Amino acid sequence: MKPLFTRGPSPESRIVVLGLVATALILINLYTDWLDPARERLSSLAAPFYWITDTPSRVGGWAGEQLRTREELLEENSRLQHQVMLLEQQAQLLAAVRAENTQLKELMNSAESVDQRVLVAQVIGVSPDPLEHVLIIDKGRSDGVQQGAAIMDASGLLGQVIEAGDISSRVVLITDANHALPVQVLRNSVRAVAEGTGDLYRLKLRHLANTSDIREGDLLLSSGLGGRFPAGYPVGEVTSVSRDPGRAFADVEVQPRGRMNRSRFVLAVIDVEPPVENGLEGSADPAAQD
Repeated sequence: MKPLFTRGPSPESRIVVLGLVATALILINLYTDWLDPARERLSSLAAPFYWITDTPSRVGGWAGEQLRTREELLEENSRLQHQVMLLEQQAQLLAAVRAENTQLKELMNSAESVDQRVLVAQVIGVSPDPLEHVLIIDKGRSDGVQQGAAIMDASGLLGQVIEAGDISSRVVLITDANHALPVQVLRNSVRAVAEGTGDLYRLKLRHLANTSDIREGDLLLSSGLGGRFPAGYPVGEVTSVSRDPGRAFADVEVQPRGRMNRSRFVLAVIDVEPPVENGLEGSADPAAQD
């Protein structure tokens, strides 16, 4: 009887056959070009599979490159911002030095035109009390500064020393509400008393007759009658004149010439007489000053 299923070659036989076929293909590939078209065809068919299998690697490389690029850009941005801050700081310091040099040059020019002996001082502090206009300068009795000494900048009078310490002094500005000084009009020598108003940009004239010859734009100089401020130095410019026929005195407002809250360097007049008993010029009798 014939069996239903025939037995195929044994596994050993199959391995031998496959080995012979593989050996034959290797020899043919080494010594002939018969397999080149087939190999090229297989390479073309396999290319999409290679591209797909390589995609994760390429995506990972691209992401890593983008991450490095972003980090580099952030680092460079931070470095550039730091450089900009340094340059801005240097520019500000340079501008401050130039401004100081300009002020010092202006002061030196003013000092040459002052008959009295003067000393350059630096403003090192301002009174925290909003009701008083007081500066602190870095010169005192050891430098020759005395109580009552006049203080000015390149533009005009600022004030006078009210307290002289050994190495620093307190200066009351002419705009202080408790300060007054005798002045005169440059144009016609009309005399008056300029009072502080508590406003750094405004003075007013006290006891000026309604009929006095004074008008807007007139320049006021120190008259020197008080014995403290040198005569002939700019005090301010008349900005407003108001006359009421029913009143004896005119209302006159003056803008100070000195830079009350902007001067860092000032001139202190050190050729002064010993302070009088009542101290400030503003405490003297206006009638006596005129």
